[in-house]
Amino acid sequence: MSEHGRGPETGAGGWDPGAPGVLRLPSGRLVRGRALRRPLPDGPEPTFAVHLLGRRPPQVSWEAQWLRWPDFGLPVSRGEALRVLTQAWTHAAAGRVEIACGGGRGRTGTALACLAVLDGVPAREAVAFVRAHYDRHAVETPWQRRYVRHFAA
Repeated sequence: MSEHGRGPETGAGGWDPGAPGVLRLPSGRLVRGRALRRPLPDGPEPTFAVHLLGRRPPQVSWEAQWLRWPDFGLPVSRGEALRVLTQAWTHAAAGRVEIACGGGRGRTGTALACLAVLDGVPAREAVAFVRAHYDRHAVETPWQRRYVRHFAA
């Protein structure tokens, strides 16, 4: 059981690799994507989260970063996005990292694809990787796909 009594911790970083929303990056890091409009899933809580929203998110009991990112859009600051997503990727080596937006697909999928790029997936393949291993509808707009192709370039 986790320290919060919410279920077993397995896999790199403590996420259950078979739990809904958990993406295994090529390095073995596990990152959970989710919709903030839905209740917190059963299991352990994140140790670090990135909330991708147009307005300030509610407070949580774990460490979290807010990346200002309007729905169906792109991050307001490219430099801040690179910094925060790099921080999330680093935390995922040993912690339970969660990436979340309102619906859990567009912004979350885009951010997960950026993490895949940081993890070594070629930028041109990152969206397909996330769609195959997280959600087939992830990364909703052409400009989000383009953003991933040029992320960290």
